[in-house]
Amino acid sequence: MKEIVYIIDDDASVREGLGDLLRSVGLEVLTFASSQEFLDSTRPDVPGCIILDVRLPGRSGLEFQSMLTSLGIELPVIFISAHSDIPISVRAMKAGAIEFLTKPLREQELLDAAYAGIERDCARRQEVALIAELRSRYDSLTPREREIMNLVVAGSVNKQIAAQVGLSEVTVKVHRGHVMQKMQARSLVDLVRMADGLGLSRKPPWVR
Repeated sequence: MKEIVYIIDDDASVREGLGDLLRSVGLEVLTFASSQEFLDSTRPDVPGCIILDVRLPGRSGLEFQSMLTSLGIELPVIFISAHSDIPISVRAMKAGAIEFLTKPLREQELLDAAYAGIERDCARRQEVALIAELRSRYDSLTPREREIMNLVVAGSVNKQIAAQVGLSEVTVKVHRGHVMQKMQARSLVDLVRMADGLGLSRKPPWVR
């Protein structure tokens, strides 16, 4: 299934107009009259973004944006509003919205924002998939190999590692080779980047 743009606005004419515009450029669109309708819906697990009216009846757009974060729904949000409210727009952007557009909406401006939102979500999904793959590789290491990897990315050379863990340099070299192979790292720099992606500490063990 293609990328989806979700439109949440209590004005049916706005939903219809925006839906027609986005569909005209080949985007899939799902529309909702309220934030609760969106939450109650079954959403395909595909890249997308949300176009959200900032002033919805009941739960406001800003409150809904906060709720999305707490629910782990990480779709990028584009706010639309009939009013140019600078304090609200600042709050929205600080909370992670990618754009705040005022009505009447400029078609190209909206399309650009939608494409930017989809692109950001695609990038986030790729990063999540990459981290999951790195975690799987790291989990395949033995406890000793993880220990060696942590020392390697902290900047220790084989001689230091051997003294630290009580092994010969030859054995350390073998373990290090296994780490590089299992992590599919082409170089030390590559391995360090992977460790950073996994959130591993690069602080030498003797530094408190």
